[in-house]
Amino acid sequence: QRQLENSGGGSVQAGGSLRVLCTDPPGFTSDHCGMDWYRQATGKQREWVASIRTDGSTRYADFVKGRFTLSRDKAKGTVYLQMNSLKPEDTAIYFCKTDSVCPGGPLGGHGTEVTVSS
Repeated sequence: QRQLENSGGGSVQAGGSLRVLCTDPPGFTSDHCGMDWYRQATGKQREWVASIRTDGSTRYADFVKGRFTLSRDKAKGTVYLQMNSLKPEDTAIYFCKTDSVCPGGPLGGHGTEVTVSS
């Protein structure tokens, strides 16, 4: 089963930055797909974080607005989630998923872990 490739997670102190990536697997292109990012912390429900549409427009959950930024490089088949001013409550597994109208999709990522220490 094909999956989007999530990478770029890691551990930082509060106030730091990380960038997580969502990359197309071989044989698949997300050029015509919107991409949604979610996160799930241990013991908590999954929550929506941000979305980027095919026209490049973005939306963010209130709890990351002004701190996180989505962008995409279609030539590289990659969507980037830049996370600044990280807080301990941002600690979670972050993963991406194509939208429901994605040609050849939907595809999801396996997730990448982000840990923010106080």
